[in-house]
Amino acid sequence: MIMTRICAMIESCTTDSPLFPPTLLYNEGWLLRLVIDWFSMNDIPNHPLSFPRNARWYSEALLPSAFLARRRADRLAESWTHVDGAIGHFEIGKEGKADLSLLPDAEHFVVLEAKMFSRLTSGVKNAKYFDQAARTVACVAKVLQRADRHPSNFSHLGFYVLAPQSQIDAGRFDREMERDLMRQKVERRVTDYAGEKDQWYVDWFEPTLQRIEIGVVSREDLIGTIAEHDSSSADSIEEFHEQCVRYNQSASKAFA
Repeated sequence: MIMTRICAMIESCTTDSPLFPPTLLYNEGWLLRLVIDWFSMNDIPNHPLSFPRNARWYSEALLPSAFLARRRADRLAESWTHVDGAIGHFEIGKEGKADLSLLPDAEHFVVLEAKMFSRLTSGVKNAKYFDQAARTVACVAKVLQRADRHPSNFSHLGFYVLAPQSQIDAGRFDREMERDLMRQKVERRVTDYAGEKDQWYVDWFEPTLQRIEIGVVSREDLIGTIAEHDSSSADSIEEFHEQCVRYNQSASKAFA
């Protein structure tokens, strides 16, 4: 009964009388879930969203930071990082409800960030320069350290931003996704700890940065890939994508 009512409320978003703001359904998070779910059920080799054997996906996972609080009121600390999507060999909820931990024999780990009309976030409270891209790659390194799983053991490590082609063409992610700039920002973060994080940087962050594939993938290309194998699903996802653009573009203009 409850699930039936929830479905009915969601379906109201497709009418002229929605029961809640359509952006709660038509957004980059749900679009990402639809795309990842399709890739999880279709064997598409050599793609950023490919699923190897025994891989899983999860949305809104929490990744540990190398810079978690050491004590109360730690002036350098930051919290765990939410990631829009993750694909690979991991489990969820080992320490908390949404925390991500790699399996002992993990060989595949990809983190995804979905954007519609927004940029990557610029920093954290205690390090305004430490933007979302640098922070995410640093968190990947911390995840590997916690599992004692060296980057060289992975067939694929990846961090990808999924965004509209128009936003990519406008260069909205170019600077933050530069590997050298990520290195500089993490180095600066580590320097603030006066030697405490130096070994982590050398043993885990640098090898991770050297191994991880970093890139920006357009939603249009993703839907195009799906269309090559499954035109029906591609049409449905494209229709959902158009609604996401419609409602989120309206929302961004309203608050401009």
